[in-house]
Amino acid sequence: MIVIDKDKIFITAEDGTRQELDIGTNEAFAVISNAWLRSGWDNKHVYSFTWFGRPIIQLPEDMVRLQEVIYAVQPDVIIETGIAHGGSLVFYASLCKAMGRGRVVGIDIEIRPHNRQALEAHPLFPLITLIEGSSIDPEVVNRVQAQIQPGETVLVLLDSCHTKQHVLDELNAYSPLVTRGSYIVAMDGIMEQVAGAPRTEADWAWNNPRAAALEFVNGNSDFVIEDPPFQFNEGNISKAITYWPGGYIKRVK
Repeated sequence: MIVIDKDKIFITAEDGTRQELDIGTNEAFAVISNAWLRSGWDNKHVYSFTWFGRPIIQLPEDMVRLQEVIYAVQPDVIIETGIAHGGSLVFYASLCKAMGRGRVVGIDIEIRPHNRQALEAHPLFPLITLIEGSSIDPEVVNRVQAQIQPGETVLVLLDSCHTKQHVLDELNAYSPLVTRGSYIVAMDGIMEQVAGAPRTEADWAWNNPRAAALEFVNGNSDFVIEDPPFQFNEGNISKAITYWPGGYIKRVK
């Protein structure tokens, strides 16, 4: 049980032990943030944002942190599996436009006609390529690879089917495209934390992107799980509030 009383937080564990925290501490911020994430999940908080007119089903902090990574890496090609309404693709394309560098490739097993129509009519669509098909189909992977020119810097974002096996298959398929110093990001590892909540399945405790990321790096020494450092920080917080825990997989070799 968590009780917030002005500038104090009181936490009572199942065994009856009680802990008191000042609200301004890192520990208190973590407790409140985890409760906020769970409440946001139950309330579908991330289903309430758009980017340049397209729904973007992402936690805003995740997108701001990812923006920092994109600006630091300066990718020539950003690949995303999973399109939905296309808001994320438009987000990446807007960053490419602002940087004067880069383009976006989006893959989805089904691009619904109204979403395709809206994306194709968007002013940033010249920076976006859409590929319809399963992200782990070898033919689709080959089509994606054909979009990359020799020497280009590549960043990959995995946001399609989030089962452990599918994400692991995507990691094996797309990691060879990732440039050293860049990332392949297994999104939505929060599934592990919210197992048992509304809109979840019982197996999410193990059947999730974070589990796939751990298995992948354990078998591939070219990659490590490494949260990107904050590009600016004059505060006390050093860990992101995220739907993607353990999802940033950096190529180091």
